[in-house]
Amino acid sequence: MWRGDRVSQWFGMRLEDVRCGYARMSMAVTEHMVNAHQTCHGGAIFTLADSTFGYACNSHNQNAFAASCSIEYLAPAYLGDVLTAVGVEQALAGRQGVYDMRVTNQKDELIALFRGRSVTVKGHLVEVR
Repeated sequence: MWRGDRVSQWFGMRLEDVRCGYARMSMAVTEHMVNAHQTCHGGAIFTLADSTFGYACNSHNQNAFAASCSIEYLAPAYLGDVLTAVGVEQALAGRQGVYDMRVTNQKDELIALFRGRSVTVKGHLVEVR
């Protein structure tokens, strides 16, 4: 999945860990992510959380896509901060899953909370034999 994930790579994200129902990614805030308030643009934070959600919900090797997501921004992030998003599966029933992502900075300060609902479709990321 990482090989084809050009968006996450373009943002300079690092995929640190993936296992069933869990993913962890990080990203340094660069000058291209800073808005007029000199804080990290919310879209960059959302993208980190959304990418983490994608790895967590696809971690069962069943094709899954976002059906809905929301984010609460709790504190600003700044140029040079290293943000880490940790995604944890909260529920998996039928074709739907619910995942929560916590985005923190290098001081372990909470920056944002993201919740995503996934839906699975036919197919696998890795061919099952």
